[in-house]
Amino acid sequence: MPRAKKHPAPAPELVEAMIDRRYGFSAGRGRGLAANPVLAAILGRGSCRRFRRKPVPPPLLEAILAAAQSSGSKSDLQACSIVVLRDRVRRRRLAAACASPWLAAVPVQLVFCADLRRHRRACARHGLPFAQDNLDGWLNACVDAALALQAALLAAEGSGLGGCPVSALRNALGPVSTLLRLPPGVFPLLGLAVGYPAAPARVSMRLPPAAVLHDEFYRDCPEAELLAYDARRHAREPIPPAKQKQTGLYGLAPVCTWSLNVARQLSVTERADLAAFLRARGFNP
Repeated sequence: MPRAKKHPAPAPELVEAMIDRRYGFSAGRGRGLAANPVLAAILGRGSCRRFRRKPVPPPLLEAILAAAQSSGSKSDLQACSIVVLRDRVRRRRLAAACASPWLAAVPVQLVFCADLRRHRRACARHGLPFAQDNLDGWLNACVDAALALQAALLAAEGSGLGGCPVSALRNALGPVSTLLRLPPGVFPLLGLAVGYPAAPARVSMRLPPAAVLHDEFYRDCPEAELLAYDARRHAREPIPPAKQKQTGLYGLAPVCTWSLNVARQLSVTERADLAAFLRARGFNP
């Protein structure tokens, strides 16, 4: 019986092509490199907000959570806690509190919290004062939580899932803290939606290297680079009217570029009650 012919595996996509897709122009970076699985997953990733109803298998979710705990941690303080929401009713309540209806259909919602409560308890256990209840302590815990979220996100996407960070929960810090029963010293920093994607993720165009990367010391990016980015991004990913910021103040822009939308958003103070909330919850920013 004749043997079936073996077809050669497709050549891995070159890193340079993936970088060019991310920037939206030929950046001349990563030449000659073949994308390993980790690089390919990161360079080709995009946020997912539409999910299938298929549940995430518990062993896979457990692995993703272990990956989150494998991230870097400032001074090994491990100042992050993760609340896992799988119950349909509680997921819907979180979506309603965040005014984000799409979250209700997400199979698994993770909430990454900056957690200084364990450290307070450790100090009390050993009869020592807790002297880091300040802005630096809170910031360290936020960094730990953000690193853990990124590790979980990459682990999920590398396993065939989709994900999307969610900052909207900070628009409803009180209701979210009540829903999750967060005690003083625990701050809900970011959510992460996780599930099987219902559609392919889109690779969002990012700012050019000239705007973000600085050799040896900081240099302001030339305006021409930012204008060119605005034009490239508008050509490939025009911002629809529904995504334009502060239309009540400024109306609809016939051409809404990335920088214009950013300027509109940042022209109005957001979450002005954050410092008061933190103080009420036992933080001292």
